[in-house]
This record gives sequence, structure tokens and C-alpha cells, in this order.
Amino acid sequence: MRIRLEEQLTQLNDALIEMASIVKERISRATQALIAQDVEEAKKIMAADDEIDAMEKEIERLCLTVILQQQPVARDLRFVSACLKVITDLERIGDHASDISEFTTYLAGSPYIKKMEHIPLMADLTMKMLTESIEAFVTRDLKLAYKVIGDDDAVDELFLLIKNELIELINKNTCNGDQALDLMMVTKYYERIGDHATNVAEWVVFSLTGTHKDSQIM
Repeated sequence: MRIRLEEQLTQLNDALIEMASIVKERISRATQALIAQDVEEAKKIMAADDEIDAMEKEIERLCLTVILQQQPVARDLRFVSACLKVITDLERIGDHASDISEFTTYLAGSPYIKKMEHIPLMADLTMKMLTESIEAFVTRDLKLAYKVIGDDDAVDELFLLIKNELIELINKNTCNGDQALDLMMVTKYYERIGDHATNVAEWVVFSLTGTHKDSQIM
């Protein structure tokens, strides 16, 4: 019985890693398309969103199978329960990659009103947070999980910096308003990606300690 449970938990680990890898790749491609104003690439990313949705459903099925067949307890049960939460965050990150790509199609008609430097920095940081949060999850690394949670402050700081830059551009020339608002939405999506990566790290803490956001669950 224990051997079968270990096999299923390993299968869950592998599926989670694969889903996270695809989601990270979508963020990277969406960012590159945004910078290059590549509408065709943006449309491809939007069209492929169903793949991530399908992966979420398959991992959810695996989780429920483990619970029903193996009736895990303690840390194993927390791990499977956390998987169900993590895949929701990963699916939403995939949605945000699609959302960013949609805005790329709106923004491609004219040159950017500001140099694209801080938004790519946000993208790089959120991808790093996602990578490390998943690594912490599959390797049971509590210290790394706490590091990811702390890194979210840097994402928030970049968000405020870009927000202030865009407001200043609108104040200088109201004609910048439409594009500035679109770029603000893009920036907000990256900020949300950072939040979801933080959520994953918080579920790592839960899976290892039974505590989530200062409240003991199991």
C-alpha cells in the first residue's frame, strides 16, 4: 500500500513540475511578445491556454484518486491537499500570460511611450519566484518557500515604480493615457503572477508544517 502511495505521489510531483514548466514558458513567451510587439506570437499564446486548463483537470483527477484509493494522512494528506491549491494558482498564472498577450495585440499599433525596462524586470522576478516556489514544493524546502514569500515585496515595489512612471507620462501628455492604462493593466497582471507564486510558497509551508498564513489547518 505504501509503495503504491509513493508511486502516486511521485506521479503528482512530476505532473506538477511539467505544468509549472509550461506555465513559466508561457510567461516568458508572453513577455517577449510584449516587448517585441509580436501580435502573431501573442495570438498563439492565447490560443494555447486550453492546454494548461486540461493539465489542471488531470492533476486534480490524480489528487482525488490518491485521496480515494490511498486515504493518506498527516504530511501526505497535506501534500495532496496543497497540490489541489497549487494547480489553481498555476492555472491562473497561465490565464495571466494569456491576458498579457491579449494586451499585446492592443498595444502593437504604435511605439511604446516609455522604454520597456521595468516591466521585463518584473517578469523575470515573477518567473524566478515561480521556479523557486515549485522547487520548494517538490523538494520540501521550507527555507526556500519563505524566501519566495519575501521576494514578493520586490515585485510590489516595481509595480509602484511603473505605476508612478505611467502617471507622470499621462500628466505630461494626456494623449499617452490610453497606452498608459493598457501598460498599467499588463503591470498588474505581473503583480498578480507574483502573488500566485507567493501563494504556492505558502502552500509549501502548509504542506510541511500544517500551518497556512498563521492558522493551523491540519
